[in-house]
Amino acid sequence: MKKETLAEIITIGDELLYGQVIDTNSAWMGEELAKIGIKVKQITSISDSPTAIREALAAAMSRADVVLVTGGLGPTKDDLTKHTLAEFFQTELQLHQPSLEDVEAIFKRYNRPMLEVNRQQAFLPANCTPVRNVLGTAPGMLFEEQGTVIVSMPGVPFEMKRMMTDTVLPHLQQHFQLPQIIHKVVQTVGLGESFLAERIADWENNLPANLKLAYLPHLAGVRLRLTGLPNGTDNLEEQMQAQIDQLAPLIADHVFAFGEVTLEAAVGALLKARNLTISTAESCTGGLVAHKLTSVPGSSAYFTGSVVAYSNEVKKAQLGVPQETLARHGAVSEETVRLMAEGVRRLLNTDIGVATSGIAGPDGGTPEKPVGTIWLAYADAHQTVARKISYNKTRLLNIEYTTLQVLNLIRQSLPAAVEE
Repeated sequence: MKKETLAEIITIGDELLYGQVIDTNSAWMGEELAKIGIKVKQITSISDSPTAIREALAAAMSRADVVLVTGGLGPTKDDLTKHTLAEFFQTELQLHQPSLEDVEAIFKRYNRPMLEVNRQQAFLPANCTPVRNVLGTAPGMLFEEQGTVIVSMPGVPFEMKRMMTDTVLPHLQQHFQLPQIIHKVVQTVGLGESFLAERIADWENNLPANLKLAYLPHLAGVRLRLTGLPNGTDNLEEQMQAQIDQLAPLIADHVFAFGEVTLEAAVGALLKARNLTISTAESCTGGLVAHKLTSVPGSSAYFTGSVVAYSNEVKKAQLGVPQETLARHGAVSEETVRLMAEGVRRLLNTDIGVATSGIAGPDGGTPEKPVGTIWLAYADAHQTVARKISYNKTRLLNIEYTTLQVLNLIRQSLPAAVEE
Protein backbone atom coordinates (compact mmCIF):
# COMPACT_ATOMS: atom_id res chain seq x y z
CA MET A 1 0.00 0.00 0.00
CA LYS A 2 1.27 3.46 -0.88
CA LYS A 3 2.45 5.49 2.10
CA GLU A 4 0.14 8.41 2.84
CA THR A 5 1.55 11.92 2.73
CA LEU A 6 1.41 13.63 6.13
CA ALA A 7 1.56 17.32 6.96
CA GLU A 8 2.06 19.38 10.09
CA ILE A 9 1.07 23.00 10.57
CA ILE A 10 2.96 25.39 12.83
CA THR A 11 1.40 28.75 13.66
CA ILE A 12 3.65 31.38 15.20
CA GLY A 13 2.54 34.34 17.28
CA ASP A 14 2.05 35.32 20.90
CA GLU A 15 -1.29 36.81 19.87
CA LEU A 16 -2.54 33.30 19.09
CA LEU A 17 -1.52 31.98 22.49
CA TYR A 18 -3.03 34.95 24.30
CA GLY A 19 -6.34 34.44 22.49
CA GLN A 20 -6.15 37.88 20.88
CA VAL A 21 -6.31 36.33 17.40
CA ILE A 22 -8.18 33.17 16.44
CA ASP A 23 -6.27 30.72 14.27
CA THR A 24 -8.44 30.32 11.17
CA ASN A 25 -5.43 29.59 8.95
CA SER A 26 -4.96 26.02 10.17
CA ALA A 27 -8.57 25.04 9.51
CA TRP A 28 -8.41 26.40 5.98
CA MET A 29 -5.04 24.80 5.21
CA GLY A 30 -6.17 21.45 6.61
CA GLU A 31 -9.22 21.47 4.40
CA GLU A 32 -7.27 22.41 1.28
CA LEU A 33 -4.59 19.81 1.94
CA ALA A 34 -7.22 17.12 2.39
CA LYS A 35 -8.65 17.96 -1.02
CA ILE A 36 -5.38 16.95 -2.69
CA GLY A 37 -4.80 13.87 -0.56
CA ILE A 38 -2.48 15.18 2.18
CA LYS A 39 -3.49 14.42 5.75
CA VAL A 40 -2.69 16.88 8.55
CA LYS A 41 -1.09 14.97 11.41
CA GLN A 42 -0.66 17.76 13.94
CA ILE A 43 -1.19 21.51 14.44
CA THR A 44 1.08 23.38 16.84
CA SER A 45 0.86 27.00 18.00
CA ILE A 46 4.04 28.52 19.39
CA SER A 47 5.35 31.86 20.61
CA ASP A 48 7.56 34.30 18.71
CA SER A 49 10.69 32.69 20.10
CA PRO A 50 13.68 31.36 18.13
CA THR A 51 13.97 28.40 20.50
CA ALA A 52 10.28 27.52 20.13
CA ILE A 53 10.49 27.82 16.35
CA ARG A 54 13.58 25.59 16.10
CA GLU A 55 12.17 22.94 18.40
CA ALA A 56 8.77 22.85 16.70
CA LEU A 57 10.32 22.72 13.25
CA ALA A 58 12.72 19.89 14.12
CA ALA A 59 9.93 17.84 15.69
CA ALA A 60 7.59 18.37 12.77
CA MET A 61 10.21 17.44 10.19
CA SER A 62 10.84 14.16 12.00
CA ARG A 63 7.17 13.17 11.61
CA ALA A 64 5.78 14.81 8.48
CA ASP A 65 6.40 15.03 4.76
CA VAL A 66 5.09 18.59 4.60
CA VAL A 67 5.53 21.33 7.22
CA LEU A 68 3.58 24.55 6.75
CA VAL A 69 4.55 27.50 8.93
CA THR A 70 2.57 30.74 9.23
CA GLY A 71 3.36 33.95 11.07
CA GLY A 72 6.33 35.99 12.19
CA LEU A 73 7.28 37.46 8.81
CA GLY A 74 6.38 41.10 9.42
CA PRO A 75 8.84 44.02 9.33
CA THR A 76 8.95 44.62 13.09
CA LYS A 77 11.50 43.37 15.62
CA ASP A 78 9.14 40.81 17.14
CA ASP A 79 8.88 38.92 13.84
CA LEU A 80 11.73 36.42 14.07
CA THR A 81 10.73 33.56 11.78
CA LYS A 82 12.89 34.42 8.77
CA HIS A 83 16.09 34.91 10.77
CA THR A 84 15.45 31.72 12.72
CA LEU A 85 14.89 29.74 9.51
CA ALA A 86 18.14 31.03 8.03
CA GLU A 87 19.97 29.88 11.15
CA PHE A 88 18.10 26.55 11.23
CA PHE A 89 18.98 25.77 7.60
CA GLN A 90 22.56 27.04 8.07
CA THR A 91 22.48 29.84 5.55
CA GLU A 92 22.50 33.62 5.33
CA LEU A 93 19.97 36.17 4.21
CA GLN A 94 20.52 37.69 0.81
CA LEU A 95 18.60 40.19 -1.27
CA HIS A 96 16.08 38.64 -3.64
CA GLN A 97 15.65 41.25 -6.33
CA PRO A 98 12.21 40.14 -7.66
CA SER A 99 10.83 40.28 -4.12
CA LEU A 100 12.25 43.76 -3.65
CA GLU A 101 10.56 44.89 -6.85
CA ASP A 102 7.27 43.49 -5.59
CA VAL A 103 7.63 45.38 -2.30
CA GLU A 104 8.53 48.60 -4.10
CA ALA A 105 5.54 48.23 -6.40
CA ILE A 106 3.17 47.93 -3.45
CA PHE A 107 4.44 51.15 -1.84
CA LYS A 108 4.37 52.94 -5.18
CA ARG A 109 0.79 51.81 -5.76
CA TYR A 110 -0.32 53.42 -2.51
CA ASN A 111 1.98 56.43 -2.94
CA ARG A 112 3.73 55.79 0.37
CA PRO A 113 7.44 55.98 1.21
CA MET A 114 9.21 52.66 1.68
CA LEU A 115 11.23 52.35 4.87
CA GLU A 116 14.42 50.35 5.33
CA VAL A 117 12.54 47.75 7.41
CA ASN A 118 10.29 47.17 4.40
CA ARG A 119 13.30 46.76 2.12
CA GLN A 120 14.68 44.18 4.56
CA GLN A 121 11.67 41.97 3.89
CA ALA A 122 13.15 41.19 0.46
CA PHE A 123 16.19 39.56 2.13
CA LEU A 124 15.58 35.81 2.19
CA PRO A 125 17.56 32.68 3.18
CA ALA A 126 19.96 31.93 0.35
CA ASN A 127 18.94 28.27 0.04
CA CYS A 128 15.16 28.79 -0.06
CA THR A 129 12.86 28.99 -3.03
CA PRO A 130 11.03 32.33 -2.70
CA VAL A 131 7.24 32.16 -2.77
CA ARG A 132 5.82 35.30 -4.30
CA ASN A 133 3.40 37.35 -2.22
CA VAL A 134 1.28 39.40 -4.63
CA LEU A 135 -0.87 40.85 -1.85
CA GLY A 136 1.69 41.88 0.77
CA THR A 137 5.30 42.75 1.48
CA ALA A 138 6.49 39.50 3.09
CA PRO A 139 7.54 36.80 0.60
CA GLY A 140 7.15 33.16 1.53
CA MET A 141 10.01 30.68 1.67
CA LEU A 142 10.08 27.06 0.52
CA PHE A 143 12.76 24.61 1.64
CA GLU A 144 13.37 20.94 0.87
CA GLU A 145 15.30 19.04 3.50
CA GLN A 146 15.77 15.24 3.55
CA GLY A 147 12.57 14.62 1.63
CA THR A 148 10.45 17.06 3.66
CA VAL A 149 8.95 20.18 2.11
CA ILE A 150 8.88 23.15 4.48
CA VAL A 151 7.01 26.33 3.57
CA SER A 152 6.94 29.52 5.62
CA MET A 153 4.16 32.02 4.86
CA PRO A 154 2.75 35.19 6.42
CA GLY A 155 0.05 34.83 9.06
CA VAL A 156 -2.25 37.31 7.29
CA PRO A 157 -5.02 34.99 6.07
CA PHE A 158 -5.66 36.49 2.63
CA GLU A 159 -1.93 36.59 1.85
CA MET A 160 -1.41 33.00 3.00
CA LYS A 161 -4.41 31.70 1.05
CA ARG A 162 -3.24 33.34 -2.17
CA MET A 163 0.24 31.83 -1.76
CA MET A 164 -1.22 28.41 -1.05
CA THR A 165 -3.54 28.55 -4.05
CA ASP A 166 -1.06 30.02 -6.54
CA THR A 167 2.13 28.23 -5.55
CA VAL A 168 2.20 25.88 -2.59
CA LEU A 169 -0.62 23.46 -3.39
CA PRO A 170 0.42 23.04 -7.06
CA HIS A 171 4.02 22.42 -5.92
CA LEU A 172 2.94 19.75 -3.44
CA GLN A 173 0.82 18.02 -6.07
CA GLN A 174 3.81 17.86 -8.40
CA HIS A 175 6.32 16.88 -5.70
CA PHE A 176 4.39 13.98 -4.14
CA GLN A 177 2.56 11.09 -5.75
CA LEU A 178 -0.82 11.84 -4.23
CA PRO A 179 -3.85 9.57 -4.49
CA GLN A 180 -6.91 10.59 -6.41
CA ILE A 181 -9.37 11.88 -3.84
CA ILE A 182 -12.87 13.13 -4.53
CA HIS A 183 -15.01 15.02 -2.05
CA LYS A 184 -18.76 15.50 -2.37
CA VAL A 185 -20.58 17.77 0.05
CA VAL A 186 -24.24 17.73 1.03
CA GLN A 187 -25.37 20.85 2.90
CA THR A 188 -28.16 20.36 5.45
CA VAL A 189 -30.01 22.70 7.78
CA GLY A 190 -32.48 22.34 10.61
CA LEU A 191 -31.48 18.90 11.92
CA GLY A 192 -28.86 18.23 14.60
CA GLU A 193 -25.90 15.92 14.07
CA SER A 194 -27.19 13.03 16.19
CA PHE A 195 -30.68 13.11 14.64
CA LEU A 196 -29.18 13.31 11.16
CA ALA A 197 -26.87 10.37 11.88
CA GLU A 198 -29.80 8.29 13.11
CA ARG A 199 -31.85 9.01 10.01
CA ILE A 200 -29.09 7.96 7.58
CA ALA A 201 -27.56 5.19 9.71
CA ASP A 202 -28.50 2.32 7.37
CA TRP A 203 -27.14 4.16 4.35
CA GLU A 204 -23.90 5.03 6.14
CA ASN A 205 -23.41 1.47 7.42
CA ASN A 206 -23.60 0.16 3.86
CA LEU A 207 -21.07 2.53 2.33
CA PRO A 208 -18.29 0.83 0.34
CA ALA A 209 -14.97 0.59 2.17
CA ASN A 210 -13.33 3.23 -0.02
CA LEU A 211 -15.94 5.88 0.87
CA LYS A 212 -15.84 7.74 4.18
CA LEU A 213 -18.45 10.08 5.63
CA ALA A 214 -17.65 13.07 7.87
CA TYR A 215 -20.17 15.09 9.88
CA LEU A 216 -19.21 18.77 10.04
CA PRO A 217 -21.73 20.57 12.28
CA HIS A 218 -22.33 24.29 12.11
CA LEU A 219 -24.72 26.65 13.86
CA ALA A 220 -27.91 25.70 12.05
CA GLY A 221 -27.16 22.32 10.56
CA VAL A 222 -24.57 19.83 9.37
CA ARG A 223 -22.28 19.68 6.38
CA LEU A 224 -21.94 16.08 5.19
CA ARG A 225 -18.68 15.37 3.37
CA LEU A 226 -18.31 12.12 1.49
CA THR A 227 -14.68 11.35 0.65
CA GLY A 228 -13.81 8.80 -2.01
CA LEU A 229 -10.48 7.01 -2.31
CA PRO A 230 -9.39 5.10 -5.42
CA ASN A 231 -11.08 1.71 -5.69
CA GLY A 232 -9.00 0.20 -8.47
CA THR A 233 -11.36 1.29 -11.22
CA ASP A 234 -12.03 4.47 -13.12
CA ASN A 235 -15.59 4.95 -11.88
CA LEU A 236 -14.99 6.66 -8.52
CA GLU A 237 -16.99 9.72 -9.52
CA GLU A 238 -19.93 7.59 -10.66
CA GLN A 239 -19.71 5.42 -7.54
CA MET A 240 -19.88 8.46 -5.27
CA GLN A 241 -22.71 10.12 -7.17
CA ALA A 242 -24.75 6.93 -6.90
CA GLN A 243 -24.34 7.06 -3.12
CA ILE A 244 -25.35 10.73 -3.00
CA ASP A 245 -28.44 9.87 -5.06
CA GLN A 246 -29.37 7.28 -2.42
CA LEU A 247 -28.72 9.68 0.46
CA ALA A 248 -30.59 12.72 -0.81
CA PRO A 249 -34.16 11.31 -0.55
CA LEU A 250 -33.55 10.26 3.07
CA ILE A 251 -33.04 13.88 4.18
CA ALA A 252 -34.65 15.80 1.34
CA ASP A 253 -36.47 18.20 3.66
CA HIS A 254 -33.17 19.32 5.18
CA VAL A 255 -30.87 19.46 2.12
CA PHE A 256 -30.41 22.99 0.80
CA ALA A 257 -27.47 22.50 -1.55
CA PHE A 258 -24.81 20.17 -2.92
CA GLY A 259 -21.23 21.39 -2.87
CA GLU A 260 -19.65 24.35 -1.11
CA VAL A 261 -22.70 26.61 -1.10
CA THR A 262 -23.84 28.81 1.77
CA LEU A 263 -27.45 28.90 2.92
CA GLU A 264 -27.80 32.55 1.86
CA ALA A 265 -26.46 31.72 -1.60
CA ALA A 266 -28.88 28.80 -1.93
CA VAL A 267 -31.81 30.99 -0.89
CA GLY A 268 -30.69 33.69 -3.30
CA ALA A 269 -30.56 31.19 -6.16
CA LEU A 270 -34.13 30.09 -5.40
CA LEU A 271 -35.37 33.68 -5.34
CA LYS A 272 -33.58 34.53 -8.56
CA ALA A 273 -34.81 31.41 -10.35
CA ARG A 274 -38.40 32.24 -9.40
CA ASN A 275 -37.99 35.94 -10.21
CA LEU A 276 -39.13 36.93 -6.69
CA THR A 277 -38.13 39.98 -4.67
CA ILE A 278 -37.66 40.12 -0.89
CA SER A 279 -37.35 42.68 1.89
CA THR A 280 -36.62 42.35 5.60
CA ALA A 281 -37.97 43.93 8.77
CA GLU A 282 -35.52 43.25 11.57
CA SER A 283 -35.60 43.99 15.25
CA CYS A 284 -33.37 41.62 17.26
CA THR A 285 -31.16 40.72 14.28
CA GLY A 286 -30.33 44.37 13.62
CA GLY A 287 -29.90 43.97 9.85
CA LEU A 288 -27.93 40.71 9.81
CA VAL A 289 -30.54 38.95 7.65
CA ALA A 290 -30.22 41.74 5.08
CA HIS A 291 -26.44 41.52 5.31
CA LYS A 292 -26.47 37.77 4.66
CA LEU A 293 -28.78 38.14 1.67
CA THR A 294 -26.75 40.98 0.15
CA SER A 295 -23.41 39.22 0.72
CA VAL A 296 -24.25 37.06 -2.30
CA PRO A 297 -23.09 38.41 -5.68
CA GLY A 298 -26.05 39.36 -7.85
CA SER A 299 -28.39 39.85 -4.87
CA SER A 300 -29.69 43.10 -6.34
CA ALA A 301 -31.83 40.92 -8.60
CA TYR A 302 -34.01 39.90 -5.66
CA PHE A 303 -33.21 42.00 -2.57
CA THR A 304 -34.92 45.38 -2.40
CA GLY A 305 -34.30 46.80 1.06
CA SER A 306 -34.66 46.53 4.80
CA VAL A 307 -36.16 48.29 7.80
CA VAL A 308 -34.26 47.83 11.05
CA ALA A 309 -37.24 48.36 13.32
CA TYR A 310 -35.45 48.18 16.64
CA SER A 311 -37.83 50.49 18.46
CA ASN A 312 -41.60 50.22 18.73
CA GLU A 313 -41.91 53.67 17.17
CA VAL A 314 -40.33 52.41 13.95
CA LYS A 315 -42.52 49.31 14.02
CA LYS A 316 -45.57 51.56 14.20
CA ALA A 317 -44.51 54.40 11.88
CA GLN A 318 -42.76 52.43 9.14
CA LEU A 319 -44.31 48.98 9.27
CA GLY A 320 -47.85 49.82 10.34
CA VAL A 321 -47.93 47.74 13.53
CA PRO A 322 -50.83 49.15 15.62
CA GLN A 323 -50.15 50.48 19.11
CA GLU A 324 -52.95 48.21 20.33
CA THR A 325 -51.09 45.10 19.11
CA LEU A 326 -47.87 46.16 20.80
CA ALA A 327 -49.68 47.00 24.03
CA ARG A 328 -51.67 43.78 24.14
CA HIS A 329 -49.12 41.26 22.86
CA GLY A 330 -45.75 43.01 23.06
CA ALA A 331 -43.03 43.52 20.46
CA VAL A 332 -41.87 39.93 20.87
CA SER A 333 -44.99 38.09 19.78
CA GLU A 334 -46.48 36.20 16.88
CA GLU A 335 -49.01 38.96 16.26
CA THR A 336 -46.36 41.68 16.00
CA VAL A 337 -43.87 39.78 13.87
CA ARG A 338 -46.55 38.75 11.38
CA LEU A 339 -47.56 42.38 10.95
CA MET A 340 -43.90 43.38 10.56
CA ALA A 341 -43.38 40.92 7.70
CA GLU A 342 -46.56 41.99 5.98
CA GLY A 343 -45.76 45.65 6.60
CA VAL A 344 -42.28 45.62 5.06
CA ARG A 345 -43.56 43.66 2.08
CA ARG A 346 -46.21 46.32 1.54
CA LEU A 347 -43.88 49.25 2.25
CA LEU A 348 -41.13 48.14 -0.13
CA ASN A 349 -43.46 46.49 -2.67
CA THR A 350 -41.77 43.09 -2.69
CA ASP A 351 -43.08 39.60 -3.32
CA ILE A 352 -41.83 38.44 0.09
CA GLY A 353 -41.29 40.07 3.45
CA VAL A 354 -39.57 38.49 6.42
CA ALA A 355 -39.31 39.73 9.98
CA THR A 356 -37.59 39.05 13.30
CA SER A 357 -38.42 40.19 16.81
CA GLY A 358 -36.95 38.73 19.98
CA ILE A 359 -34.92 39.02 23.14
CA ALA A 360 -31.29 38.38 22.18
CA GLY A 361 -30.00 39.09 25.70
CA PRO A 362 -28.15 39.11 27.94
CA ASP A 363 -30.96 40.98 29.72
CA GLY A 364 -34.50 42.01 28.87
CA GLY A 365 -36.11 38.64 29.50
CA THR A 366 -39.15 37.92 31.67
CA PRO A 367 -40.59 34.69 33.12
CA GLU A 368 -43.12 34.64 30.26
CA LYS A 369 -40.56 35.60 27.60
CA PRO A 370 -37.05 34.59 28.72
CA VAL A 371 -33.87 35.58 26.91
CA GLY A 372 -33.66 33.66 23.64
CA THR A 373 -37.40 33.94 22.90
CA ILE A 374 -37.58 34.98 19.26
CA TRP A 375 -40.34 35.16 16.68
CA LEU A 376 -39.78 34.93 12.93
CA ALA A 377 -42.25 35.54 10.13
CA TYR A 378 -42.49 35.08 6.39
CA ALA A 379 -45.17 36.77 4.28
CA ASP A 380 -46.05 36.57 0.60
CA ALA A 381 -49.20 37.22 -1.42
CA HIS A 382 -50.82 33.95 -0.31
CA GLN A 383 -49.67 33.28 3.25
CA THR A 384 -48.02 34.56 6.39
CA VAL A 385 -46.06 32.00 8.37
CA ALA A 386 -44.75 32.66 11.89
CA ARG A 387 -42.39 30.55 13.95
CA LYS A 388 -41.17 30.76 17.53
CA ILE A 389 -37.66 29.66 18.47
CA SER A 390 -35.88 29.53 21.81
CA TYR A 391 -32.12 29.59 21.85
CA ASN A 392 -30.75 30.86 25.13
CA LYS A 393 -27.07 31.26 24.34
CA THR A 394 -24.91 34.37 24.12
CA ARG A 395 -26.32 37.48 22.48
CA LEU A 396 -24.28 37.11 19.30
CA LEU A 397 -25.11 33.41 18.97
CA ASN A 398 -28.81 34.15 19.41
CA ILE A 399 -28.63 36.74 16.63
CA GLU A 400 -26.64 34.50 14.29
CA TYR A 401 -28.83 31.48 14.91
CA THR A 402 -31.98 33.54 14.33
CA THR A 403 -30.61 34.83 11.03
CA LEU A 404 -29.96 31.30 9.78
CA GLN A 405 -33.43 30.23 10.88
CA VAL A 406 -34.97 33.09 8.88
CA LEU A 407 -33.05 32.02 5.79
CA ASN A 408 -34.27 28.46 6.30
CA LEU A 409 -37.84 29.69 6.77
CA ILE A 410 -37.59 31.46 3.41
CA ARG A 411 -36.29 28.26 1.81
CA GLN A 412 -39.09 26.17 3.30
CA SER A 413 -41.84 28.65 2.48
CA LEU A 414 -40.87 29.48 -1.13
CA PRO A 415 -42.51 26.41 -2.74
CA ALA A 416 -45.88 27.41 -1.34
CA ALA A 417 -45.39 30.93 -2.64
CA VAL A 418 -44.78 29.60 -6.15
CA GLU A 419 -47.38 26.82 -6.26
CA GLU A 420 -50.34 28.92 -5.09
